[in-house]
Order: sequence, then C-alpha cells, then structure tokens
Amino acid sequence: MKVAMVVSEMEPFAKTGGLADVAGALPKALGSLGVDMHVFLPRYLCVKETRTGVEAGRGVTVHFIDHPGFFHRPALYGDSNGDYPDNLDRFSFFCREVFVQMNSLGIRPDLLHAHDWQSALSIVYLANRFREDPHFSRTASVFTIHNLAYQGLFPKDQFPRLDLPWSLFAIHGLEYYDRINLLKGGLIFARALTTVSPTYAREIQTREQGEGLEGVLQMRSRDLNGVLNGIDQEAWNPASDRLIPAPFDFKRLDPKEKNKEALQKEMGLPMDPKAFLIGMVTRLASQKGLDLVVEAIPRLAPLGIQLVILGSGDRAIEEALSRSAKSSKMIRLRLAFDNALAHRIYAGSDAFLMPSRYEPCGLGQMIAMRYGTIPIVRKTGGLNDTVKEEHPVEERGNGFCFEPASPEAIVEAVTRALALYRNPPKWRQLQRQVMGADFSWDRSAQEYLRLYEKLVG
Repeated sequence: MKVAMVVSEMEPFAKTGGLADVAGALPKALGSLGVDMHVFLPRYLCVKETRTGVEAGRGVTVHFIDHPGFFHRPALYGDSNGDYPDNLDRFSFFCREVFVQMNSLGIRPDLLHAHDWQSALSIVYLANRFREDPHFSRTASVFTIHNLAYQGLFPKDQFPRLDLPWSLFAIHGLEYYDRINLLKGGLIFARALTTVSPTYAREIQTREQGEGLEGVLQMRSRDLNGVLNGIDQEAWNPASDRLIPAPFDFKRLDPKEKNKEALQKEMGLPMDPKAFLIGMVTRLASQKGLDLVVEAIPRLAPLGIQLVILGSGDRAIEEALSRSAKSSKMIRLRLAFDNALAHRIYAGSDAFLMPSRYEPCGLGQMIAMRYGTIPIVRKTGGLNDTVKEEHPVEERGNGFCFEPASPEAIVEAVTRALALYRNPPKWRQLQRQVMGADFSWDRSAQEYLRLYEKLVG
C-alpha cells in the first residue's frame, strides 16, 4: 500500500508542537508494517536538509515543497504580530503542489492522509479537482484533527485564490459564518476522519467542545475514529536516557531517587528526599489549566509539596507563577523550552500534574508513566483514555483523576496522591505498574493500518 501523508510540520525537520512528533513517528511505525509512506512537507527556512526524496526510516520518504517567498521565514505560521497574513496563499500553494510533485514523481497513492487545517485543502483538492485525474481517481482519503480549536479561518473575498468553484463556498463546503474555514473542508470531503483519542472524538461532537463544528462532526460521526497517539519509547526510555543523571528501569527503581535529588539541587529546592515533588512540563495557558494552578498554589503550600514547572506562554500566567515562585521556597519555575530539563523533570518527579480544560491526546502523562512518575490529571480527552483512578485496595488504575476544572479539585487530587505516596511499598508498586504500560506508536500504527486497509479495500 502506498500512502501520501500531507503535513505542515515533522520531526526532526520543523516543529512547533505535538503535530510534528506525530508526523515524525507515525510514518516510521507504518513503514515498519510494510506501508510505502511518502510524506510531503514545506521546505521552511529551518529545514537543513537540502535534498528532496529523503529516506527517514524504513519505508518512509520525505518530499519537500519549496517556495522561498512563502516558506523561507523565521517561523512556520506567524511572528510576534500574529499569523502571517498570506497563510491562505502559502498553504493552498503547498496543498496544490503536493499533487504536482506526485504526478511528476509517478507516485500514485492508494490513500492520502492529511493533518489539521494547514493540509486540509489537499483533501478538498483531491475530491474536487483531481477526482477525475486517472493518477488519483482511486485514492482514498483520511483527515486527522489534532486540535479542533485551530481551523484556518480567512475572509470570504480571498476564496478565488483557492482555485476552486464558488459552489464550494457553501454550508456543505468551506463556508463558515461567511468566512472560509479550511479545517471544515477536510471534515466535509475526507472519506474518513480521525482524531487523537477516543474521548476527544466524542467531546468534539458536543456544543461545549465542538468549536462551532459539532454539527458537521455529528453528521460525520460514523466516519470519525479516535486513535490514541503514541510516544517514542526509545527517546523516552529511563533505562537508556543520557539526559538524566541516573538511568533506571521498573526492576531497578532505586536510582530514581538520585534523579529526584539532582532535580531538587538544580532547581534550588530544599534537599528533602521525603518531599512530594510534582513536575509540570507544559504550555502556560488556560487551556492547560495553569490559571487553576495559580489559584491552587496557596492551598497546596500547606501540604508541604514541591512543585517544578517548565514552560512558557500566557504573559499573565507567567507573571503570576513567577510571583508564587519568588514568595515560596517550595515552587520553582523555568520560563523556557528546555528538552534536557524536561527529561530530568520526568525522571526526578514523584508525580506529574496535567489539569487541562481540554486535551485532545496529551503526551506528558504517557511520558511520565514511562519514568515511574505518577500522573494527576483532569478527566478530559486523551487524559481520560490513558489515566484511570488508582485503587490501593484492588490494585488497579495508574494515577489520580479529577473532573471539575477548579483549584479545589486539583488540591483534592494532589491530597489523595500524597496519601498514597506516604505508603512507600504501595507507591513503589504503583510506579512499577505504570512503567509497564504500552504507549508505543506500534499500537497506534496497527489501528491506522486497519483503517487504511478498510478504505482502500
């Protein structure tokens, strides 16, 4: 089977977020299953690879779409002033050029798989411009939603730039409250839809989390599949991680304490081996529940916990957390993206907090479990699919969950986790339990392959 994957970012070439991680890992996992993967990516200024048709693993070839005027810029989608004003031109060119390249290279895909609004037009073009082309007439399509909140909205008067008939600017096309909505085009015209967790697939069909597209998603509910993302279990492996002071595994957990000690020292925390150290590696935004953390801190302080936060984002949240860190010796904040420190936080923390208001999938909770760091999460999206409430008597579950998006719920869940932490044998048993979970891309790739085969068949 030959698959063309259209995506706007991909590890290790260009990255702003989790989409790049998926695009870097999923094709490799599918390639190992025998799928002939061809990934199409803009050649941004940050792409150091000068060739095209680059092999990126067994069965994976990466093709770069070049246009210096569109893509040779400091950032992928925008700058400090906001989104680039010509993003519609940039990504419509990208999506059209994918078909030009496939024609010139003789690539006849059995299936086209596009991701998020930047690539959604490739689905629209396949269904409306290339369906009669013998090269693509038998090509099935899949569109994946990574975050429904980002939809690619543009003024109506720019529609002619898409080289599509005006009949598609309609309620059953790309029209959305008299604007162009690129993501909606992908939802309408793809043969099948996926998103990044089963719970998120249900949530986005509701008014609360449908971002105005719940009607479209309800209409396509039979074609919508929730496939949980995976993590790179080689990159996130405590037994071989060169970025942490003391490697360990589930059979040999004692060195984890050395990582905790090193993290306390690095962050300037009191060197107390019995302190309950909670880590966070996150974007500092209300979507991630960081405003709730700010409110919860005065109530968490009396519990005697330690809190380490790594990330950046909303200026008001950054400033509020900075004030908390300055006034408390138990809280430390690093306003940056620091991959090496992220590894040390996962390895050295006792627990990992994710109080997201919504979380399509979430990778932090999976990574934390790989390092024997127990997740404390709000029950939403992929967090709900991967973390189940720990039960100390029945010995089931793998973390601590709460439902209300409130500082009180965070404090209550942390208090429950702390109670179990004070029972070292039970805590150690839970650590070993979570480290055995399978969050590999192999599992996710098998699900995608079954969907591909169903569509192509």
